[in-house]
This record gives sequence, structure tokens and C-alpha cells, in this order.
Amino acid sequence: MTTVIKAPGERSDERAGGTGPGRGSGGGSEGTALNVFSHGFLALWAVLIVLPLVWLALGSFKTDSEIGGSALSWPSNWHLDAFSRAWGKGIGDYFAHTLIVITFSVPLTMLLGSMAAYVLARYPFPGNRVVYYFFVSGAMFPVFLALVPLFFMVKRLDMLNTYQGLILVYVAYSMPFTVFFMHSFFRTLPTAVHEAAVIDGASDTRIFFQVMLPMAKPGLISVGIFNVLGQWNQYILPSVLMQPQTGSDPERYLLTQGLIQLQYQMGYETDLPVLFAGVTIAMIPMLVVYLSFQRQIQAGLTSATLK
Repeated sequence: MTTVIKAPGERSDERAGGTGPGRGSGGGSEGTALNVFSHGFLALWAVLIVLPLVWLALGSFKTDSEIGGSALSWPSNWHLDAFSRAWGKGIGDYFAHTLIVITFSVPLTMLLGSMAAYVLARYPFPGNRVVYYFFVSGAMFPVFLALVPLFFMVKRLDMLNTYQGLILVYVAYSMPFTVFFMHSFFRTLPTAVHEAAVIDGASDTRIFFQVMLPMAKPGLISVGIFNVLGQWNQYILPSVLMQPQTGSDPERYLLTQGLIQLQYQMGYETDLPVLFAGVTIAMIPMLVVYLSFQRQIQAGLTSATLK
């Protein structure tokens, strides 16, 4: 048997895992190829998202002939006449109606959903999992299946074409996802803090509002943004529940309904810049909200997996 004696400063290529220079270089090339592919896919995805937004924004400043001529050409004159005309044709009222509903429905959804998720996550009791799966199962059924019974239920309560009726439906519609998301988040919070508050004599209500809820702020912001986006862009529910019932009943259309009405009007008047301006007005608040809270959304989505 031949014994190979190595110098003290010489490194051996034999390691526990059996990896040599060839395997390491291969892994580096594979990692580089994967990064190139992933970054290329994300860049393509970003282009597919940004281009329609740019097209809409540019169309708001064009004329009908310019819109029909070139999709991504720059407007000849940058003026805001289309926005003022769209606002005067009802977009302002639709915007106000949507804002009224969202102002009450989202906080109410967050409050009730967080309370239910906290109890299900931190307090074991008989039937806990049954109640939890009952909430989660609500996210598995599309809203189309419940439109007919939902319409007659709201009609029986005399809440058709009312803000309070749509607010309650929005809360019920958003509860399954809110409970599911916040239940997972509350389970990751440290138990020692809860036990310390109990030892100090704090009540369950005080523990929830003053101790646990502030600790769950990243999760609350994340699920709150998703609820704002989902309720702001909702079309089916307001189309069914927010229709005038009599001739004297006022129109309380939301933005999604109003844009469809504006599309019908523009089909006869051929004033496409007004339609583009209306869509841009409806789109800007959601872009501002998402871009303002994107870091909090990422922190809320990743914190549960990192803890």
C-alpha cells in the first residue's frame, strides 16, 4: 500500500460530501442559469403588467384618432380634459360610493376576522377545528353559487341598493381569507408574552387589543391590503345588490359598475379618452396603496414562515 504524504499547507480535495472542483463549478453554472431564467421571467412578467397600465394612462391624454392610430404613441397635447369630462359623467359619484363602502367594510372585516382568528388560534375548546374549517371552507366556494339566495336574503332584510347591505355582504365575503391568514399569524406569536400578560392580571380583551394585536401588525397590514384590493375591484356583488329597485330609488353604483355604464355611453358617443380616464382614476388609488405598503406586505407574508 502506498502512503501519500501531503505538505502541511496543502489542501485535500477529498471532503465528507465527496464534492470536487468539477462538481462545484457545475453547481455554479446551474445556479447562474437558474438566476438568469428567473430574472428573465420576472422581467417579462413586469413588462406584461406595466405595458397595459402605460397604455391606459397615455390613452387618457389622447384623442379618438390617436387612440385608434398607435397604441403606445405619445399624445400630441397633454391636457386633463378627459379626466374632467369623466368626473362629470359620474365617475366622481361612483368613486364616492366605493369609498364609503370600503371605509366601513374593510375595518369591520379586519376587526371581526382578527378576533375570530385569535380565539381559534390561542384558545382550545371543543369544536375549535370544526369552526375553523367552517370559516376556511367559505373560501372554497365561488360567490356565483350563492348569488340567488344572497339576493333574496338581502331583499328580505330590505337592504338592496343600500350601503349597509353591501358592507355586511363584503364583510361576510372577506371573512374566510382573513380568518385563515390571521389564524396562521397568531399561532406564530410567542406564548411567553401572552402568559406574562395573564400573570399581570390583564383580561382577555385587554390582552387581545393591547398586547397581541399590535404584535400582529405586519399580518394585519398585509391582509388589510388584500381586502382593500379585493373589495375595491369587486364587480359581481355590487352588480346584483346595488341596483335601483324603484323609479325613485337613487343610483348608488360603485366604480366597477360605473365603468361599465361609462363604457356603454362611450360606445355611442365615441369618446374613448373619457373611458380611459375613468379607468385610470379607478386604478390610481390601488397603485398608491400597494406601492406605499409593499414592504409591509412582504414582511407580513414572510414573517409567518421565518418564525
